[in-house]
Amino acid sequence: MTAPAKVTYVSLSADNPDVRAGFDAAITQIAGQLGATHPMRIAGAARHASATTESLSPADTRIVVARVPSGTTADVNDAVAAARAAFPTWSRTPWAERARLIERAAEIIHERRYELSVWLIWEMGKNRVEALGEIEETADLLTYYAKQMRENGGFVREMDKLAPTDRNVSVLRPYGVWAVIAPWNFPYALMGAPAAAALLAGNTVVMKPSSETPLSALKLCAIFEEAGLPPGTISCVTGGGRTVGDTLVTHPDVDGVTFTGSYDVGFKQLYQRFSTKFPKPCIVEMGGKNPAIVMDSADLDRAVQGVHRSAFGMNGHKCSACSRVYVHRAIADEFLRRLERAANETRIGDPLAPETFVGPLATRASYEDYQRYVVQAGKAVRAGGQVLRDDAFANGYFVRPTILTGLPADHALWREELFVPIVAVQAIGSLDEALELANATTFGLTAGLFSRKQDEIDAFQDRIEAGVIYVNRGAGATTGAWPGVQPFGGWKGSGSTGKNIGGHYTIQCYLREQSRTVVE
Repeated sequence: MTAPAKVTYVSLSADNPDVRAGFDAAITQIAGQLGATHPMRIAGAARHASATTESLSPADTRIVVARVPSGTTADVNDAVAAARAAFPTWSRTPWAERARLIERAAEIIHERRYELSVWLIWEMGKNRVEALGEIEETADLLTYYAKQMRENGGFVREMDKLAPTDRNVSVLRPYGVWAVIAPWNFPYALMGAPAAAALLAGNTVVMKPSSETPLSALKLCAIFEEAGLPPGTISCVTGGGRTVGDTLVTHPDVDGVTFTGSYDVGFKQLYQRFSTKFPKPCIVEMGGKNPAIVMDSADLDRAVQGVHRSAFGMNGHKCSACSRVYVHRAIADEFLRRLERAANETRIGDPLAPETFVGPLATRASYEDYQRYVVQAGKAVRAGGQVLRDDAFANGYFVRPTILTGLPADHALWREELFVPIVAVQAIGSLDEALELANATTFGLTAGLFSRKQDEIDAFQDRIEAGVIYVNRGAGATTGAWPGVQPFGGWKGSGSTGKNIGGHYTIQCYLREQSRTVVE
């Protein structure tokens, strides 16, 4: 029997008969469920509210994908109280049992991968590859974390002795109640992964999804419950950041928080005010202004493919997306010619269609941002720059991938994280010049190099200031080498206090050390 096809971000398409059939069946299944009201999940029970908000399809804003409750401060207080009450039992549950339950959740996610992918496409506008890639990644990360717990024996380590009668042990212990605040661009992976890491560590979790993609977290919470997590161990409260988010961040009974989102919110509004009475763990990943360097020795086909997929894949809605390219002037004209052709030939359309590469922008705010940035760029727009309003595009947030050239060195578009399909290109004369420009940013998430010279690769890896780097990767920018291990750590303004998904050290971020000495 042939193994089921597996789609990851490295895949160039989901054009496989089994995958196509899975999507077609899920699309038919979900069509009759659009517009339904989905309650919050608090302490294992459904929770409704007096007010609801609508999650609209960015491909056609006339379509209501789901209606969800507008959570209140009281709902947050109830969820945190339930998590606090569940913590003693959950934290004392053997780590192997916690791992088994998380692995069961991963199995359910994988079993429902097409259903969850279609909901994600409706709610966020990803194409089939990006949507299925995220769902598979979420399941893989849960499985990987459980594996990490087993390989580390629950993080209990025998230490050296100062005396023959001493027994010294280092034990990593959970904190208590953990809040996970997820973004709209990866609502499954960036909610499911940190929630699972916190749970495996023995913490209890309250989830707060983005108001743009609330359904994803409700689906995940139900899956964790179905996998067998006890009531109160995990809850999900939907609602606005100023009510639900602020209440979680300032709640005295929340012991740790994971946040993924903008620098302004993550650092200024969350990180700086989370710890008040004493230091508490605050894991934040706050985006990037990611460069790619293309040297004259590069494989141009691979470089163009890599930049195109990184800059325009998922409409640039990725913290890892490439928004700056520094290309050696000896090949700059040819590189730009090929990149422009690729951008102009990009398949834009209904994200449910198998041939679509770029669907709609995910939010109205992004749609408005794109238009503002194009105006700011002015004559620097070399390709794209248009909003699409005709025929099938009339009721969605569709735009063309855009390439900028000739921007002044001090232009704001070189500095600001754009989060839309716009990339700026500049010619450079040397790797030294490119590295200086690449590092001239307050962010430091990802960076890429295209070169066939080992000395240039070595210099890039030694001198670039970014948490995750890649060389000659035609599949686009990355936050790691998933499947398997996915480090997701930012330098400078891109992150702090560890990683929020993937990597060898993720679970440790959700644990604190207790050193024990027993004298015989």
